Amino acid sequence: MSRNDLFRARSGHGHAPVTNIELFFDLVFVFAITQLSHALLEHLSWLGGLQILLLLFAVWWVWIFTTWVANWLDPDRANVRLMLIALMMGGLVLSSTIPQAFGKNGWLFAAAYCSMQIGRTFYMIWASRGIHDGRARNFTRIAFWHFLSLPLWVAGALATPEQRLFLWGGALLVDYMGPVTFFPTPGLGRSKGHDWDISGAHMAERCALFIIISLGEGVLITGATFASLPQDGIHWLAFATCFLGSAALWWLYFDTGAVRGSERIEASEQAGLIARNAYTYWHIPIVAGLVVSAVADEMLLMHPYGHIEPAFLAVTIGGSLLFLIGNMGFKKATNDRSLPPFSHMIGCVLLVAVGAAAWFLHWQPIALGMAAFAVLVFTAIWEWGSYHGGWRRWAPWFGRFGAADA
Repeated sequence: MSRNDLFRARSGHGHAPVTNIELFFDLVFVFAITQLSHALLEHLSWLGGLQILLLLFAVWWVWIFTTWVANWLDPDRANVRLMLIALMMGGLVLSSTIPQAFGKNGWLFAAAYCSMQIGRTFYMIWASRGIHDGRARNFTRIAFWHFLSLPLWVAGALATPEQRLFLWGGALLVDYMGPVTFFPTPGLGRSKGHDWDISGAHMAERCALFIIISLGEGVLITGATFASLPQDGIHWLAFATCFLGSAALWWLYFDTGAVRGSERIEASEQAGLIARNAYTYWHIPIVAGLVVSAVADEMLLMHPYGHIEPAFLAVTIGGSLLFLIGNMGFKKATNDRSLPPFSHMIGCVLLVAVGAAAWFLHWQPIALGMAAFAVLVFTAIWEWGSYHGGWRRWAPWFGRFGAADA
C-alpha cells in the first residue's frame, strides 16, 4: 500500500464519515471521563479542582489532536487502524493514571501524554511527506511545539505534587498556544489557514460524539448511585432532577447549536479556523461543565437534604455555568451574530443569583438542584422560542430580546 492510500478521498469540503475504529477509539475516553469525575469527587477542593482541570486539558488535547488527524487519514486502512489502536493503548494508560497523576504515577501520565502526542505527529509527517507537503510542514511545526513543552512535562513528572501543578500548567500553556499562534517555527514560519483543510462535518460530528460520551457519564452516575439508595420520595425527586438536568444539557447543545455548527463549518471556506475556535477551544468548558455536573448529580443523590456545603454549591452552579459559557462561545463562533446568545447570558446571571439565594437563605440541596435545573430549562425554552420564531407569536413586545438568539 502506498502512503497516498492512507488519506481519505474527498473533494473540497466533502464529508468524511465517522468510522467504527474512531468510535472504538472513543471507548478509552469514556473511561477517561469516568476517571476525571471520580477523581474530582474524591479531591473536592480548590487544589483538587485545579489538578483535575489540568488533567482534563491534557485528555482533551490528546483526543482533539487525534480527531484532527483522523479527519485527514483513512481509518479503514490497516496502517492507520494500527496507529489508532496504539494510541488507544496509550490513552488507556493515560486514563488509568489519572487518580494518581499528582502522586506516584506522575511520570507514567507524562510519558503516555508526550509519547501519544509526539508519536502521532511523526506518523503524520511520515505519511504526508511527498504527498501533502504543506500538511507535512504543518505537522513539523506541531512537532517543534511538542518538543518545546516536553522539558516541562518531564520536569513536572520528577517534581513534587505542588511543583508539578505549575510545571504541567506551563507545559499545557505552551501546547495550547500553538494553534492560537499558528505554530510559528524557526525556518518554517507559521501555518496558514489553508493548511487546515479539514472536513468540517466530520469535526462537528466527532465533537458531538464526545459531548454524548460526557453526558453519558452523568447518566451512568445517576443510575448507578440511585440503584444503591433508599427508594423513597426525596431520592426519587433527586433522581428525576439529575436525569432531567442531563436532558436539559443535551437539549441546549444539540437542539440548535450542534446542527447549525455543523452546517456552518461544512459550508465555510475557513473550516479549519472555525474548527480551531469553535470545536478545539470552546468545547473545553462544555466538557468541563459536564464532568463537574456529573459530580454534582452524585452529591445531590447521596445528600438531597440537610445543609448545603460549599463544595456542593460550587459544583452545582459551576457545572451548569461552565456549560453555558462554553455553549455561548461555541454558538457565537459558528454564527454571524455579534453577541453570544442572549438566553445563555441571562441563564448565567440566573445561575449566579440562584447560588447566592441558596447560600444566604439556607436552602436544602434538593431545592438548589431543582432551581439550577429550572434555569437550564428556562434557557433552553428561551433559545428554542427565539430560533423557531416563538417569541414573535407569543410575545411580540419581547421579540427584540428573543431575536438575539435567532
